[in-house]
Parts: sequence; structure tokens; C-alpha cells
Amino acid sequence: MYRDNEAYDVVAFTATQIPNILNRKYPASLAGKNYPKGIPIYDEKDLEKLIDTLKVEDVVFSYSDVSYEYLMHKSAMVNTAGANFVLLGTKATSIKSTKPLISIGATRTGCGKSQTARRLIEILIEKGLKVVAIRHPMPYGDLEAQKVQRYASLEDLEKYECTIEEMEEYEPHIVRGNVIYAGVDYEAILRAAENDPDGCDIIVWDGGNNDFPFYTPDLHITVTDPHRPGHGLLYYPGEITLRMSDVVIINKIDSAPPEGISEIRKTLAEIVPRAMVIEAASPISVADPAMIRNKKVLVVEDGPTLTHGGMKIGAGTLAAEKYGAAELVDPRPFLVGQLKDTFRAYPGIGTLLPAMGYGKDQLRDLEATINGSDCDAVIIGTPIDLNRVIDIKKPSTRVFYDLQSIGKPSLSTAIAEFLVKHGIGIGKSRKGQLV
Repeated sequence: MYRDNEAYDVVAFTATQIPNILNRKYPASLAGKNYPKGIPIYDEKDLEKLIDTLKVEDVVFSYSDVSYEYLMHKSAMVNTAGANFVLLGTKATSIKSTKPLISIGATRTGCGKSQTARRLIEILIEKGLKVVAIRHPMPYGDLEAQKVQRYASLEDLEKYECTIEEMEEYEPHIVRGNVIYAGVDYEAILRAAENDPDGCDIIVWDGGNNDFPFYTPDLHITVTDPHRPGHGLLYYPGEITLRMSDVVIINKIDSAPPEGISEIRKTLAEIVPRAMVIEAASPISVADPAMIRNKKVLVVEDGPTLTHGGMKIGAGTLAAEKYGAAELVDPRPFLVGQLKDTFRAYPGIGTLLPAMGYGKDQLRDLEATINGSDCDAVIIGTPIDLNRVIDIKKPSTRVFYDLQSIGKPSLSTAIAEFLVKHGIGIGKSRKGQLV
């Protein structure tokens, strides 16, 4: 919206939620010709003061998965300080691909986008298509070095010094043989993906939080969570993500209460009656059920799902219940370092441990907290094996989960209709020969 736009002068970014990214600059090489010195990044808590000292006219809200109450408190603060509060729409922020593009979003963090993206890519590959995934940007380190990232092997995770949050999204693609792109400059990323050296027939945008896609989709899929049935209309920008849907997936019907499923169906009939509605489950399994049964277990869950996602349960919690754990160990007496700050910021987490790993310090704190806990075993409910990135001295077992369509229509149905409509892959077998 603003890079190379002479009508505006971007004087600052503010940051919140993600630790250790303050007091530096958005580099000139990414900011464009109008910012030869780059753009400074400040703490969001100084926003009112910055509006005054920098003579700010517009404050643009540009992060996601916040309640409407939170959003409008920010608006009130900004307006009181004299500035306009701006929310940019899809046309101002999305880029058109030269390839067919399917986007995946959600109404909240933790609905099941990741397993949906994995299943979608499997379906497309089975139809003989070369698929390239692009993941919502999550770079927290050297932004210039992270302008465009291509992940095709686990070694690439080390090459780009990924955080746990990044690994959780990239690794499940890599181990399935998928190429995935990420980074900072999402136009440059798109152009690189379109011209991937291994070929590209179709692009899948794997969204983050509850953002609407950064690229103009030819088919947009939104995942909903009946454990949080009303949240699709209460959190920004999840309602936008929902309203633009061509396909909506009601996930987790195997574990959600029937009334939650009914509430979402009612919402969809009112908000997006044109959308195809698919019911799905995310069944769980564990590597070693004996590690759980009748044991005192520490459950480690995906960090963002428990923090700004606000979930009280995750895959690890469901595994503990399914396989008969004796009790869940409360991690709070054993917290170390920055994890104490996490629980102060999100007191509702309760007896679960979020796998926070935005940097080396947080990884060290996570490792120390797990190893210091009074538990018999650890249930790893994160999408990656934490044993690969930290030294867990307690016995542990991983939880696995994948998307499974229930009944008709299915995700395969939706994709088949899309491919026929756009004439994609017609006349090819799995190996690409004409049939």
C-alpha cells in the first residue's frame, strides 16, 4: 500500500506480542526508494507519544486475531491522540498471481489451517499438479536476509535460523516433499514461487492467525472451530476472512459439542450462504500411548493457539484424555525466564505449557521448564518434534493430527469442481501423462 507511494510518509512501525524485535529498523532495502535510512520500529505502548512527536495523521492497524473490543480501544486511543485509525481492505493489500491460487484462512488461530493446507496439497499432487505453498510471513530475525525464503529440506530450517513458530508451519510441508516459500517481501516471494525451479502449476497460500490472504485468491477456504462457535463474528479480521469464503470447513466435529456445530451452521447460512460447507475432523494419534496411560503428564501445546488464540485445549490435551492420563501437571510452579512473562500476559492458559520459541532465550526457557517439571512424561502437541530443537530429558511422545473430511461434500469435491471450472490439470494423470 505505502512502499513507493509518494503521497505518504511512513514514519514508524510499532510492534507488540512478539518479543525481541523492538528498537531496530525496517531496512531500506525492503522499505523502498522513499526510505534510504529505513523505518524505525518502536514499542506499541508508546503509540500515543509517537503520534504527537512524529506528527502522525494516520495509524494503520496491521496485525490480526484480536477482539473487536481490543480493536476499538486502539481506535479510541488513536482518535483521542488526534490521528485517523485506518483498516486497509483486500484490494489495497492483496497481489494478483500469474498462477491459479487457492488461499486458506481461519476465523481464529488454532482452527486447523495447517492440516487443511497439508490435505489440500496432497489432493492437488494426487491430480498430477506441481504445487508450491506460500506461508504467511513470520520472520523475526534479520529481515534483509529473510526477504525471500525457499524451504525444500529440513536443513533449510537451520539455514534460515527458524523459530519454533516457523518450524511448526514449514516442517510438516517439507517432510511430505512439498516446497514452501516464506519471508518478508511477499510480492518478491510470490514471483519466486511462480517460477520455482521445480515447476509450479498452482499456488496454495497458507494463511496465519485469522488474516485475510495477502494474495488475490481464485478459491478461498476458511476453517472454523466449533469449540469457539461465536468467534467468527467477534475477532478481527476473522469475519472478513469468513465473509469472503468460497468454501467453509467446520473442523473438529469429532471433539466439539453439537451445539457449537449448530451455531456455526446458522452463522454460515446468514453470512456466507453461497459457500460450500464441509464438515471435517482432525483425529489424533500418538507415537506411544503407553507413555500417557495412568501417568502424570505435562502437555506442551502450540504457543500461538494458547496465547492470542485463547484456546483452553489443544491436540496434546485431547491425547491426554483419549489415552487415559492420570492427571495434567501444572507448569506454572516450574516456569523459567520469559515463560513467566507469557503467563502474566495470558493468565488464562492454565495447566498447559505453550511452546514459545521466538528466539534462543525462549527455547532455553522452554527446555528448562519442561525438564524441571514434576511429571512422568511429556505430551508434545506441537506440529513439530520438540526433541529436535531442545533437549527434553523427560520421557515424551508426540501427537499427530490430519484433516479428514466427514461425509459429502468433501475437500476433494471442492477442489475437483475448482479445477474443472478453471480448466486446470485436465487430461493429466498422476505422473502428468496425457490420458
